[in-house]
Amino acid sequence: MLKELQFFLSAILLLACVFFYQLSLKSSCLFLPSSKAQQDPEALLGHGHGIVFIETSERMEPTPLVSCAVESAAKTYPEKPVVFFMKGLNTTTRLPSNSTYPAFSLLSAIDNVFLFPLDMKRLFEDTPLRSWYTHINASVESNWLHVSSDASRLAIIWKYGGIYMDTDVISIRPIPEENFLAAQSSQYSSNGVFGFLPHHPFLWECMENFVEHYNSDIWGNQGPSLMTRMLRLWCKLRDFQEVSDFRCLNLSFLHPQRFYPISYPEWRRYYEVWDKDLSFNDSYALHLWNYMNNEGRTVVRGSNTLVENLCRKHCPRTYRDLIQSPEGSVTGEVGPGNK
Repeated sequence: MLKELQFFLSAILLLACVFFYQLSLKSSCLFLPSSKAQQDPEALLGHGHGIVFIETSERMEPTPLVSCAVESAAKTYPEKPVVFFMKGLNTTTRLPSNSTYPAFSLLSAIDNVFLFPLDMKRLFEDTPLRSWYTHINASVESNWLHVSSDASRLAIIWKYGGIYMDTDVISIRPIPEENFLAAQSSQYSSNGVFGFLPHHPFLWECMENFVEHYNSDIWGNQGPSLMTRMLRLWCKLRDFQEVSDFRCLNLSFLHPQRFYPISYPEWRRYYEVWDKDLSFNDSYALHLWNYMNNEGRTVVRGSNTLVENLCRKHCPRTYRDLIQSPEGSVTGEVGPGNK
């Protein structure tokens, strides 16, 4: 009888250990707040007033620059949903604790930031991109991460409307346009920032052209070059006069100063000491040309570079929690932009 009792108590103890172990695993995992988990992209973005970012790699932890881009948009557009579509995220994703994914945790905690899975198969349904995506072999495609991002941004903004931004664009003031493209130089369009109302015919024609002239071996063919050749079909372009935007039919082609006051050959200026005014009065946001950054330059606390000053001013949470000092530590000091 005593042995049976001991066996019974041992079994109870073992079950209790298993229970508490599983509970500890659950408590160390990071889930989106329940109120956000119940949200739907269509409900959030369906009115055409959202801000959209995309990550087409499997990366789950945004870099400090990506975190700054998303946070600055949330700060600049506090009344609008800022939606970050991430390919690595799915409905059953379980992440380790905040200490392992601090940027993900930081962005999840911002009231108007929402993180959703990027499901391309579902996204491309009912668009000209569906047949292309069905037959493409991503494993042999050149520049697939960029090409799939080019396609995804067209489909998302066509379906839901709103403003798309690359994850190296730091917002500094609201864009007062609904249907627009951003010039990165005279008569040449970027696709790193653009905005349209839902179901705008320009984007539908862009998706058709994407498929008809698909060539992933040519850098930018599905991105800025696509936007430029379609814009030239819609409008008779001319050089910009001073700092004024070009308007054609029901869309605007915004002056390079709006997003590209520093052109791509000069991208290193963002990582140089900056002792000038930070206002950029003619700009709505700054595109940092991160795809040019093959040297691995980063935002460094205390460097007094332009990018550090921009982060301190326009993404104070990211600056406080994620930007490291030259010694590799986050000091947590509060700068002028955090007050």
